[in-house]
Amino acid sequence: MFCRYFCFFSLCLFLQTQRQVEKCSLGHVSSVGGSDAASLPGFENLTMGYNKYLRPYFGGEPVQIAMSLDIASISSISESDMDYTATIYLRQRWTDPRLVFHGNKSFTLDARLVELLWVPDTYIVESKRSFLHDVTVGNRLIRLFSNGTILYALRITTTVACNMDLSKYPMDTQTCRLQLESWGYDENDVIFTWLRGNDSVHGIEKLRLSQYTVEHYYTLVSKSQQETGSYPRLILQFELRRNILYFILETYVPSTLLVMLSWVSFWITLDSVPARTCIGVTTVLSMTTLMIGSRSSLSKTNCFIKAIDVYLGICFTFIFGALVEYAVAHYSSSQKCTAKTPQEGPANELTKEMEEINIAGILSSSITSYKQQISFTSIEISSDNINYSDLTMKTHEKIKCFLRNKMRRIIGYFTIQNPSNVDHYSKLLFPLFFMLVNVFYWAYYLYF
Repeated sequence: MFCRYFCFFSLCLFLQTQRQVEKCSLGHVSSVGGSDAASLPGFENLTMGYNKYLRPYFGGEPVQIAMSLDIASISSISESDMDYTATIYLRQRWTDPRLVFHGNKSFTLDARLVELLWVPDTYIVESKRSFLHDVTVGNRLIRLFSNGTILYALRITTTVACNMDLSKYPMDTQTCRLQLESWGYDENDVIFTWLRGNDSVHGIEKLRLSQYTVEHYYTLVSKSQQETGSYPRLILQFELRRNILYFILETYVPSTLLVMLSWVSFWITLDSVPARTCIGVTTVLSMTTLMIGSRSSLSKTNCFIKAIDVYLGICFTFIFGALVEYAVAHYSSSQKCTAKTPQEGPANELTKEMEEINIAGILSSSITSYKQQISFTSIEISSDNINYSDLTMKTHEKIKCFLRNKMRRIIGYFTIQNPSNVDHYSKLLFPLFFMLVNVFYWAYYLYF
């Protein structure tokens, strides 16, 4: 029994001794590894006396931060939300004297070392939502140069607000901005600059957008005056011109053809009521559907009176005018027909001639007998017996007579003597006015 206990105690003592030896060997290896890591250029500054919470030149001159951009894509431009979504590569360069090391090499470090370094607190002004790509790892780059310069690159997708003026839609040109600003450090701590001016931005001239073409872009350096101080800001401003060809084929050409279709009714006789009514009503309903469809794509911006709305309103007016023209012509024709005598023919004309002869004979005989009975020599005129008030017309009667004559003349001006002439004049006036309106419309929205 004693031998068993002795053997068990010896085995435990051996195992404990073996564990201590392994611990000592592991401690030696780790210390060696630590010395090797500390001997790499620049890493001793990260582990000895470096404070990532303090900016470079803390308490002294501001840090110069130079930026450059690569626009990878602009995926969408929304008129309803008034924003655009872009994927950008943002590169920032600054110098930190605490990270200077000997040599003329540069080292690309693991992106996770960003947590150990001081980096600028740059943010995108007017950004609605943004995210940093993280497939397969966080898309960040840290490169350290021997003179202490740090290159920090990010891949960001952001949705930025862009105030648009849609009064000339779809012949409009929009100006959007991408603004970079320091969140907490004012101009006494950091200074933002573009690395190479306008050449600091790449990729934007190669973009191919569905509805827009990039006209111009340029960079600006500005300051944002806030209550807490004056903060540096960099601005990329670019102009987007909308491609109008799509809207010409989708909206302008169909609406113009509908107007021309409404003119076909002018070549149809007034007696063809179903044909002319069908053309007028069909074109009005088709134009209404086209107007609703054009506004549905911009449902949230209905407060704007756009150029396309003006053109569709003009086309609707001409189409509705063609329908009203037929109603007026047909009504005038029906009124003229009812004013005529129901029986017209040779017998009726002969009766009218006989009546006119009888009336003329009666009038001539009456005048002859009247002349024979009157003898001017036997008439004694006394001025005392004449009542001048009976011979003169009263003033209000003169006014009534004058107004009556004027109304008859005015009504005569608007009375259509020949309803068939309405279609004849409409064939010329409607196309002429439509062409003139188009000239003024396109000249105003394209050149003013």
